Amino acid sequence: MLLLGCQKPEPQPIPEQVQKQSEQDETVDLSLLCKNLEKNMLAINAERTTFALEQINQDLKLCLPLSTFAEQQHLLKLSNQMYNNFLSVDRTALQQLAFEEYAFDLSQHPTIQQNHFEQLNLRDQYLLKHKGQAYIEMYDTGNGQVNYRRSPEYLARIFAPYMPKAEQVFIENLATQNMQPVFSDQILIIEPYEISARALFWEEYLNQYPKSSYRKDAEYLLQMYTLFLFKGMNDSPVSDTYLDKYAIQSSSLDEIEKLAQVKNSHLAFQANKFLQFLQLSEQQRLKEIPVQLSPKEQQSMSEKQLALKQLDEYLGLQNLSLSNPRDCFSDAVCL
Repeated sequence: MLLLGCQKPEPQPIPEQVQKQSEQDETVDLSLLCKNLEKNMLAINAERTTFALEQINQDLKLCLPLSTFAEQQHLLKLSNQMYNNFLSVDRTALQQLAFEEYAFDLSQHPTIQQNHFEQLNLRDQYLLKHKGQAYIEMYDTGNGQVNYRRSPEYLARIFAPYMPKAEQVFIENLATQNMQPVFSDQILIIEPYEISARALFWEEYLNQYPKSSYRKDAEYLLQMYTLFLFKGMNDSPVSDTYLDKYAIQSSSLDEIEKLAQVKNSHLAFQANKFLQFLQLSEQQRLKEIPVQLSPKEQQSMSEKQLALKQLDEYLGLQNLSLSNPRDCFSDAVCL
């Protein structure tokens, strides 16, 4: 009896059939959930709640690891469309004016109670109350305008962890770069040292991931940050004359001189060419850097415009539009 009393009861076997059935049910449920995901994303519009968005984002986290890269890309495009639909607001002229005043006051004085909140479109009232949820935030788009956007962190957190390394690195880094505005009203907001670091990052990215599906966007970003570094923007130029190194903004010149020391970099080659350009007299530039000018340009072109045209030629710079091919400065991908 002592022996029997000390014996441990044998563990009961788990009913295998029940366990298998449970696993099959989970697989079927997840398969059905992922199958319905596209339909549910397309159903999101400007009448839905942030709770509906958050539910889809949870579903995406379950389905993305099970998806092929092509399916992930398709879902990413759908998520862009989903947020565009969710954040669209059909305002009257008066409601638009009230929104602009409210949003501007909110960005300037976020703690002040606003009197005209009730004048806003009901959808605006809802979105403003729920900003910060489901990756929704207010964003200064420049020219004194503020609007909604999906935070760049969204793609970095929801999509990037499940994507191939090249796409993951692209999304996570562009998200970090675009959390704060790069420029506003033709004025660069970030400092030259940050511009140089970003240009070097995109150059290295292209070397490391030459077959990335985001290659063209990375090339565009490299070219834009190169322009920002050597030329600035209309209302925050690197120089007004480019006559010599004393005519260059000191913070920009410091970064260009540092960049010129980097090994095995085309950006460093361009930095060296920039420093050489500053040593050329106007006569030498005319002789050594022939630029094609139309008769109209020859008559109306200022000394600065001519210097910029010569600089483009000498460094091999491409003049690109900020909105061409796409907007690459407000999200974690180019839109």
